[in-house]
Amino acid sequence: MLAHLGRVLVVDDNEVTRALIRVNLELEGFEVITAVDGLDCLERVLHIQPDLITMDVVMPRLDGFSTAIRLRSDHRTAHLPIVIVTAAAQERDIARGREVGVDAYLTKPFEPANLIHIVRRLVRPAQPYR
Repeated sequence: MLAHLGRVLVVDDNEVTRALIRVNLELEGFEVITAVDGLDCLERVLHIQPDLITMDVVMPRLDGFSTAIRLRSDHRTAHLPIVIVTAAAQERDIARGREVGVDAYLTKPFEPANLIHIVRRLVRPAQPYR
């Protein structure tokens, strides 16, 4: 069995977007788990132990910025790279992403190759044993 390049948690309330990101990352050799919003992400992140999180901004229950703040404030998840993938493309949105400490900000529509490049750059090599 091929070793995966890393585990990615994809957080987006839009099923089509989740599927698009999942398929592109899986084709590159990443293991992908999905969550439907920020609360779903926070409830599952410690169990999933992802190497990276991609996250939308505009989601019900808990938006991406609030989720990122919570992830950064917990010592168990503060180290996780976070890539925002969103249609919220105004300068104030991008500035807010920097404020909350996300590692990359990709606006929709996006080129899958750009997403793959960013994820590969931010994911540390997968550990052989967890």
